[in-house]
Amino acid sequence: MASESLIQKLNETIENIPDFPIPGILFRDITPIFLNSKLYEEVIEDLAHFSRGKVDAVCGIESRGFLFGIAIAVALDVPFVLIRKKGKLPPPFISEKYELEYGTSEVEMREGHLKPGQRVLIHDDLLATGGTTEAAARLVEKQGAKATQFSFLIGLNGLKGEQKLEQFNAEIYKILTF
Repeated sequence: MASESLIQKLNETIENIPDFPIPGILFRDITPIFLNSKLYEEVIEDLAHFSRGKVDAVCGIESRGFLFGIAIAVALDVPFVLIRKKGKLPPPFISEKYELEYGTSEVEMREGHLKPGQRVLIHDDLLATGGTTEAAARLVEKQGAKATQFSFLIGLNGLKGEQKLEQFNAEIYKILTF
């Protein structure tokens, strides 16, 4: 669990922007974290601590999941595997569709970048409805690996994302919840 000091620093750093990208939405802008290298290091250490000795690879979801995911993988000395939006990876790749509020979307992963039996941490910056993360976990399963952990900088309560991930019987970690 994150220290009260880290939680306080993040609450003071993350900017709340009302009515973005549409009226009625409160956008949590994490980019000010990157202006403070010490705070960024503290976030990475906290996220890595959750997974140390428990995973064989880290997958990051495009694009903000890359910002922390790569550094987590480096801190854990394990491979980092990209999960990208449709059409961004060369073949061979595997894909997984998921439902959005209005329509569907799709994520992809290079085939063979995970090995059967690997324990995988899937990281993204934000857990909201959980659809993208669920699709990412299904990609991991298609490779014969297992999503054993999910980590997020922020979790939004009330959107049922965590419930969607319960099917994977994996640990879920969020530094902040709103």
